[in-house]
Amino acid sequence: MHSAAAVERIESREAVHRVMCRYMELCDVPSVQFSVEELASLFTADAVWEGIGAEYARKFGRRRGRPEIVGMLAAYLPPNSHFRANVHVLGSEQIEVDGPAAQGRWIMQQLSRYEDGSAELLVARITADCELVDGTARIKHFTTEKLFVTRLDEATRLLESN
Repeated sequence: MHSAAAVERIESREAVHRVMCRYMELCDVPSVQFSVEELASLFTADAVWEGIGAEYARKFGRRRGRPEIVGMLAAYLPPNSHFRANVHVLGSEQIEVDGPAAQGRWIMQQLSRYEDGSAELLVARITADCELVDGTARIKHFTTEKLFVTRLDEATRLLESN
């Protein structure tokens, strides 16, 4: 039989998994039932969102607080015309729970088709420190680091020409 502490750890891991999956889903284009308010609610009031590594530190910098984070993310999402289509896939999930806090690590694949017709596959390392309250996880510190990118539009053009 599982102890109450073990069950609580499992439930906390699931809460972190859910918040990260919903975050990625809200950042997909087109998104399922997108809401700026819901996106904001996935973060703590004092959250930090930052790009790390030379390229992403320069591109994204460090954002603090829900309004700044959501403002930056919304600039990439409809009605802004950055992406025609964009999907995020998380893998290699590792979540560690320590009482009311948790830290997760993932490898994210992002497949994007841009308004100009170009397309790419991007791979990034994602980390998220989360706060757990009453079975709900919120992101307190999010980082993304670009690991790999390759253009896909050339392959698409070759396939379409056959």
